[in-house]
Amino acid sequence: MGRKKSKSPDNTIALNRAARHDYFIEDEIEVGLVLEGWEVKSMRNGSLQLKESYVSVKNGELWLTGAHISPLHSASTHIKPNPTRNRKLLAHRNEIDRLVGMVERKGFTLIALAAYWSRGRAKLKLGIARGKKAHDKRASIKDRDWKRDQARILKPG
Repeated sequence: MGRKKSKSPDNTIALNRAARHDYFIEDEIEVGLVLEGWEVKSMRNGSLQLKESYVSVKNGELWLTGAHISPLHSASTHIKPNPTRNRKLLAHRNEIDRLVGMVERKGFTLIALAAYWSRGRAKLKLGIARGKKAHDKRASIKDRDWKRDQARILKPG
């Protein structure tokens, strides 16, 4: 018997694991990324880091700030890559207006949760989040440890 191919390959480029530890994620939204050619090649190679990134709203547009895309050594020689430049995010106008309202009036923040490929296009999953306090983080750690212990106890065999 041959090896089965998975029906849905993992298209994930990068995850922001620290985001779920530092924030309560209220809602998620998918947006597109405006990239340069060398950035697409680097992302295909998996060299994107979202850990210190956040999303800001300027002039009614969404911008990804702090994301680091490491340039490839084999990229074009006539381009000076800027790995931490601000990148524009693509979303529908009504989604942007809703996000602006939540950020400005309700005190939420926008953070990048994950980057992935969808039909050949780079997509970013944004989280509409509220910050956690220290005691909230301790409670999350306690719950995670309990779930791990519970799985260990209930493990068959």
